[in-house]
Amino acid sequence: MTRNATINHNKMKAVGGLAAAIMGITALFGAAHTSQHSTTTTTATAAAPAAAAITTAATNAAAITTDATDQTPAPVAGLDQTQMNNAKKIVDTAKSMGLDQRAQTIAIATAMQESNLHNLASTVIPESQQYTDEGEGSDHDSVGLFQQRQNWGNTKDLMTPQTSAHKFLQALQQVPGWHDMPLSVAAQKVQVSAYPDAYAKHEAPATQVVHELNK
Repeated sequence: MTRNATINHNKMKAVGGLAAAIMGITALFGAAHTSQHSTTTTTATAAAPAAAAITTAATNAAAITTDATDQTPAPVAGLDQTQMNNAKKIVDTAKSMGLDQRAQTIAIATAMQESNLHNLASTVIPESQQYTDEGEGSDHDSVGLFQQRQNWGNTKDLMTPQTSAHKFLQALQQVPGWHDMPLSVAAQKVQVSAYPDAYAKHEAPATQVVHELNK
């Protein structure tokens, strides 16, 4: 091999070595970058369930707060919690109809007399027993908080406190001058009871309950 050929050969070896070194560095850098990207992706993936868990917890907390805010006040006027719950359904229905505390008091006093504020089934209407566990009455086919008979509507509606209250209050609104009548007279105009004066004794406790539910 001549001197010039030897020099050229050595140069080619050097260039080849340099290229190999560059390729090795590139491969090493690429592997590190891939590893870093993989770690970032894994971290992001792991963070997603955590964020979802936080969101779920916040949603649950909001729901609990809403439930707590909407709780029925503690019973007053000698009622138990079931009776107070039913009273609240009547008052809330009246409010949704734009009716004031006078209408609410008449409705509560009426339900106190008719059912003792229990959503009563009827022993002669078997279907009514599907909708309550608060007891039953046996006054003909009367059902629910207001002991409404079948001419007031279907059994399911009459056994739904909000619906039965709505029906009572609608009928009350049809009585001319109801707002200025004695409570027992206004109630009797709607109920047509065999005991027209029986509602009067419930006015004071009904007033107390309505006051509590309007705080």
